[in-house]
Amino acid sequence: MERPSGRTFTPRESVCPFCGVGCGVQYDPATGAARGWRGPVNTRGEVCPKGVAAFDVVDHEERLTRPLVREDDELVPATWEAALDRVATAFADALAVHGPESLAFFASSNCTNEENYLLAKLARALGTNTVDNCARLCHSSTVAAMRERFGAGAMTNTLVDIRETDALLVWGANPAVNHPIIFRSYLLPAIRDGATLIHVDPRETETTRVATHHLPVRPGYDIPLTNAMAAVVVEEGLTDETFLADRVSNVEAFRAFAEGVDVAATAELAGVDPDTLREAARAYAGADRAAMLTGMGTSQHHCGTDTVHALLNLALLTGNVGKRGAGVNPLRGQNNVQGAGDVGALPDVLPGYRRVTDPDARREVAAVWGFDPPAEPGLTEVEATHEFGESVHVAYVLGENPLVTEPNADRVREQFARLDCLVVQDLFLTETARVADVVLPGSAWAERGGTVTNTDRQVLRMRPNGDPPGDARRDLDILCAVGRRLTDLPFDYDGPEAVFEELRRVTPLYAGMSYDGIGTGSQRWPFPEGTSEGLAVLHRDRFASGRRRADLRIVDHVDPADGVDDDHLVLTTGRVLEHFNSGALTRRSGILVRLRPADALQIHPDDAADRGIADGDRVAVESARGAVTATADLTPAIRRGTVFSTFHFADPLVNRLTGDALDPVSRIPEYKHSAVRVAPADEGGP
Repeated sequence: MERPSGRTFTPRESVCPFCGVGCGVQYDPATGAARGWRGPVNTRGEVCPKGVAAFDVVDHEERLTRPLVREDDELVPATWEAALDRVATAFADALAVHGPESLAFFASSNCTNEENYLLAKLARALGTNTVDNCARLCHSSTVAAMRERFGAGAMTNTLVDIRETDALLVWGANPAVNHPIIFRSYLLPAIRDGATLIHVDPRETETTRVATHHLPVRPGYDIPLTNAMAAVVVEEGLTDETFLADRVSNVEAFRAFAEGVDVAATAELAGVDPDTLREAARAYAGADRAAMLTGMGTSQHHCGTDTVHALLNLALLTGNVGKRGAGVNPLRGQNNVQGAGDVGALPDVLPGYRRVTDPDARREVAAVWGFDPPAEPGLTEVEATHEFGESVHVAYVLGENPLVTEPNADRVREQFARLDCLVVQDLFLTETARVADVVLPGSAWAERGGTVTNTDRQVLRMRPNGDPPGDARRDLDILCAVGRRLTDLPFDYDGPEAVFEELRRVTPLYAGMSYDGIGTGSQRWPFPEGTSEGLAVLHRDRFASGRRRADLRIVDHVDPADGVDDDHLVLTTGRVLEHFNSGALTRRSGILVRLRPADALQIHPDDAADRGIADGDRVAVESARGAVTATADLTPAIRRGTVFSTFHFADPLVNRLTGDALDPVSRIPEYKHSAVRVAPADEGGP
């Protein structure tokens, strides 16, 4: 069947661009849509609604097909030569006047390992470590805590072995909606085989429907809840004493701390019933094998790193590390969030998570690159945005839409306007591209080759099903052209495989991999040189840090940055099945856009009644940072005192409301707790 655009595609095995599961998809000539193939993760070939609609974005009529440059405050078509000249001039001027720290690079979890690797290499070649990706906005606190305690910031286990678990503790995640293939193919089978599901979330969601225990935690109070559960484990003798003696340090100090926790009072602070909390703690600690799965409800707090540290305590106390069916397993949100970090698109690490401050790591990388990478960590994404117009003057944004995804969006727009030059490489004239000085039309998921790394560390190959439209180019080719313009390095690669071969040489985690070895399957890191396969379960005998023991960490509660009084409700944000990230791609799908209203604000009926709000009313939602108008969706599924909205839409732009208080370690913003006032729209507001 021919696509409406008239474009033709060749079915080749590739990877779905939506979420971190890594389902295999390809073009189906019979339907003109995408279909699944029996990939390494979706082994039965199933895909979710986003996967079915994946080709809608590839040949959408709004695709950018020519470079654009700003003239007289308007974006006008230009040749590639003129556009690249504009980029080269802007970067050269900034370097000459302000030095390398005046440059910022935003990598993309929507792009391949090879593309992210080249952008990060380009940043370092120009003398700056200010390169980051949107993992900063979702799981950076998880990575920070797990890397510090365990030595690796990734899933400790595999999706396959989680099927063998006896208990699932799903904390701050809704995999039934956000990772549907993981939920249906891995979690539900475990539950049907008798595993207990404990769900921690302020809302009752599709995941909650199959849970034995639901703990509707008060947003921002995960640490008290975790500490109370740890206290129950210690009090009731549910610790794994053999594991503690052999693999854990600081045990007695933590016991003393846990014994001092008032479970009932701490449960009340966290907003959960003490008896339900005790039952959930017993279910997790009493299981032979218990697997923890975490989401952005865990990480997106200005104390997010401490929240994850508190969760790691639970896993260590109960011996649920280093064995099948157990572990701590962050569920990644985009299809290459894991890989973008693996290959060094972060301001403090080189490929393979080796710190930029490590002289041995820099020396080894320099031997391959031919230049010395800078030694001082750069700015994170949000920190860089805050410095626009001050220390940062030029920015390059690859395949991301920060004007929608970053918190305190009104401030973000003001900051972007302060740049001397903004370069955006993307598929569409997104909200961010509209304010750019140069727009470079890149390639969609079905037009690129390369690799991505999914949520359980599997490196998978993408293959092009077609070519970019018009004068658009593949992202890898654009980055090579920019690299040649901005540096005296060759930046000549004969396709993504050549980049991957170089990437392997500077990334010990990937060193033993090969394109042929991945094939239509996968290879999992860590895969050291000279080994026959990657390691499935991490931390079996030693932690990835090389240490035999990990410490129990005493973690105290930190109040959310936004104070809440009787006039305020707490806004928390999340996703829906049909949409992805900022919605820049899925909002253009003819199938998905009709499935659910964009502006629904879930609110408890009692909170609505207190404010004179009926179901379906237009409401004004206002925080200290901005205001939007939404449609009230009354439901008892949300806890009292809390409202929920998605962040996929530019209208309403919910991130106008969210705060940019940052975690002191990971520098992640606090998306999950914003104090808002909600009132009928006719009583004032936006």
